[in-house]
Amino acid sequence: MITPVSPPNPTRQEDWCFPDTEEGLLAAVSKGANTFWANTVVFAAHPLQQSRKLDGCNINVVGQPPILVERYDDKNYVNALLRQQGGFKMPQCWAMDGGKQGIDVFLSEQDLPYPIVGKPCRGRGSHGVKVCADETALTAHMKNLLSESPVIMLEEYLAGEEGTVTVMPPSPGHPEYWAMPIVLRTGHREGVAPYNGLVPVIENSRVPGKESRERDTSINEACRQCVEVAKLLRVSSPIRIDVRRVEDKADAPFVLFDVNMKPVGGMFFW
Repeated sequence: MITPVSPPNPTRQEDWCFPDTEEGLLAAVSKGANTFWANTVVFAAHPLQQSRKLDGCNINVVGQPPILVERYDDKNYVNALLRQQGGFKMPQCWAMDGGKQGIDVFLSEQDLPYPIVGKPCRGRGSHGVKVCADETALTAHMKNLLSESPVIMLEEYLAGEEGTVTVMPPSPGHPEYWAMPIVLRTGHREGVAPYNGLVPVIENSRVPGKESRERDTSINEACRQCVEVAKLLRVSSPIRIDVRRVEDKADAPFVLFDVNMKPVGGMFFW
């Protein structure tokens, strides 16, 4: 294993991780790394996309092209793309551009269902995601969101069971996109799954047994739709799609509500 410091101190995470800056990437290459797993937040101006110093390095990259990630991290853009394509079961959704319209005017023009979810168009780890019980709570939350992001989203609240599906890209062993078994999530806080930095995934997630997965047609349909999303977006590494049942019934259908280009956290080199 190569590390920034040798020997690394077990209590210092900086001793174990190369930063995903141009300097960090070049330092990893100088120590012998030839493959980057870009499993972190990348964007069009990321050094993986822009660094000329990496051009002469023989490096493999596992991950999405940074330009693609920047586009698809916009949840409103992806939602519109999926709705335009058709065939995907999705919640009702409304987008507001704070630079073009005030909150009061926007809300007066909508017939919104309550409770409703307010969230940023770009975000991770449930940051900024909140279930609002009424217009007063929603207005306050929208003000907070607009202080961080010019465009925000409102989404129909789904009361049923939540799950997440990882979709794998084609490979020599799997020539087509394919879905891993669904992971069901519990232990929500005020209707929202907590960030895994606060509650470890192992404490609030479970994989239903094979028999249950095969018997539940709603799970099979959700996984099928998730695979179709990956095909449409033409992703080149694993993605994760969050789904939720439309109501709190065991056989209720799942709705796709969040497409994540980054399945888990970290940048890895080898």
